[in-house]
Order: sequence, then C-alpha cells, then structure tokens
Amino acid sequence: MDITIQASFLPQDDPDAALAFYRDILGFEVRNDVGYAGMRWITVGPVGQPDTSIVLHPLGADPGITDDERRMIAEMMAKGTFASLVLSTDDLDGVFKRVQAAGAEVVQEPMDQPYGIRDCAFRDPAGNQIRINEAR
Repeated sequence: MDITIQASFLPQDDPDAALAFYRDILGFEVRNDVGYAGMRWITVGPVGQPDTSIVLHPLGADPGITDDERRMIAEMMAKGTFASLVLSTDDLDGVFKRVQAAGAEVVQEPMDQPYGIRDCAFRDPAGNQIRINEAR
C-alpha cells in the first residue's frame, strides 16, 4: 500500500500577499483560487508535481473554532509559531537570494545543520515558518 501527501494546509490572513509569495516568489503554480462567504482558499503547488498541493486557507474558515481560539491562532501566526512547511531545492543559495531580495522576513540564513542537512528559513506573509532544505 502506497500513501502519498496530496495536500497540506497553511493559514493565511491576506490572500493577495499569500499568492504573491507562493506564486511570484517561490514560483509555485496556482491550482485553484476559490472565494466563498467573503473568504478565499488558494491552492498552489510546485511546477511538475501536480499531485502535491498546499492549500492557503483563511484563518476563520473552521466553524468549530471559537473567537478566543481564532485570536490565539492569529497571535501564534504573528510570532511564527503556529504552522510551518519544509521545502527542498537543489539550489539553496539561489532560492535564498531570490526570496530575501523579494523582502521576505529571514529567520535563518543558509547554514549546515548538525543533523546533516543544509537549510534556511523565512516567514511567509502570514507568519508561517518556511524552511528550505538543500536536496542531496
């Protein structure tokens, strides 16, 4: 039995800024862009990997979340402690330069980690931490 990752979900609080970051800076293609009840879900994914997607969803979309929980999530997002994503590239320095030049908040410049990888980290416009590993 094979299990694959079809989609992961990241919250966003500004769909236009999220779209600009994931499409224009990271180079992902837009797979879906859906508005409903004043909210917007954007599905993006890496070019050439049509079966793997990231759904950028509105913070308040889950009807089971209370107002207090929504506020707590928004606070955690602002600090970069709510959600994260790990990506991989064969050109870490090139990607780092492109993302940094676009004005993304740098959390960590490219460095060798003691556990055997080389990576860097940014925050997307919503505060989600995006780590990028160098493919081996």
